Amino acid sequence: MPQTQDDGLRTVCWDLPDDLSMVGKARAMVREVLTTWALLTIADDVILTVSELLTNALSYGEPPVRLSLWLDTDGLCVRVTDHGPERPRHLELDIEALHGRGLAIVGALAHDTGVTPLPDDQGKTVWCRWHLSPHTNAPQAT
Repeated sequence: MPQTQDDGLRTVCWDLPDDLSMVGKARAMVREVLTTWALLTIADDVILTVSELLTNALSYGEPPVRLSLWLDTDGLCVRVTDHGPERPRHLELDIEALHGRGLAIVGALAHDTGVTPLPDDQGKTVWCRWHLSPHTNAPQAT
């Protein structure tokens, strides 16, 4: 369950099995944490981004896959790490495409997004962040 450090940073982290059925379970786990952290105003957006990032990591990355949430005074950060060599990329899709919109969805819902290569260059962390206004846990307009 979530941990709080002396500096107010709250974190939670899960190492997930290489199984797409974990996406639904992870959504429920994230909702529970967001409820505990009183972040229900952004819960739907965060849960959808978790779903998109985990689906990509489990479908195209390589294990191990880790999901973590980080809450500090400035905002909430979601991180999904996998050890596959491929970097995520935005696809140019036609209107009838059924797949390939995950990163666009994440970019539309979060205030910031990015990809950080792992130090050994075998894998990456895909992250997204929501800025929160002080004392209210409400999302800030960007």
